[in-house]
Amino acid sequence: MTTGESGTWEVLAVKYAERNARTRADSFLFDDAHDTPHEMDYYIWVLRQGARVILVDTGYDDPEATRRDRPIQIDPRTALRPLGIAAEDVTEVIVTHLHYDHAGGLHLFPNAKLHLQAAEMAFATGPCMCHDALRMPFTADHVCEAVKRLFAGQLQFHDGSAEIADGVRLHCIGGHSKGLQAVQVRTQAGWLCLASDAAHYYENVFRGKVFPLVVDVDDMLAGFETLKSLVSAPGLIVPGHDPLVRQVFPRWRMGADIWRLDAGPVAADADWLNSITDS
Repeated sequence: MTTGESGTWEVLAVKYAERNARTRADSFLFDDAHDTPHEMDYYIWVLRQGARVILVDTGYDDPEATRRDRPIQIDPRTALRPLGIAAEDVTEVIVTHLHYDHAGGLHLFPNAKLHLQAAEMAFATGPCMCHDALRMPFTADHVCEAVKRLFAGQLQFHDGSAEIADGVRLHCIGGHSKGLQAVQVRTQAGWLCLASDAAHYYENVFRGKVFPLVVDVDDMLAGFETLKSLVSAPGLIVPGHDPLVRQVFPRWRMGADIWRLDAGPVAADADWLNSITDS
């Protein structure tokens, strides 16, 4: 089956940054190996079907990288160029949530309509932002950009689950942020789910490990089960920040930090994936 036929989508993970000065304590609550190094990747995702392109999240830019002392390797706009995608031509962006590393580049895609959960806008502009711990992963300018798109008629709110295109469905999961949404996509390998931060790592979803930056633990844990219900096979859950994605899925093209997800995991990693899902 050729990508784009019978309602299937090409799905690509584009890596634009990494942060490796971390330990497992930064990734998992109550982890016995809390001081073991634990790396993190930063991705945006591309859905393509024929001429239609939907971007999932936007990454963040150099000014935000400087402000947070979290350098990026490549500007998200530049990272998309090997795919022939120009930022000004992007007309649809799914914003999984408004944290800086997912919505920090909204201004880079000025012509895009945004898909956002109403609960996320309420969270990011409401009384919860009075608390430093909850406000920390948000940046006011990014939230204001989303508000500007709303007033410009370039934002569509969703409340729970929604189908925004044939074979592309949004599901509000919460946990990490109140309006966090995952993206379910029909591909040639079956139903795939871009978990975003509903599961930062494979271990979160398959071993029930709670990520420390959490608004509601019960929602996060329930979300792991939701993710499992949205895919045709366990290996089609794609965590939001796991470097192992680059081992499980094939590289799109040599020399580009882009991985093809819609064809499914590579066979060489099947045993490893089974060991994670069975644990």
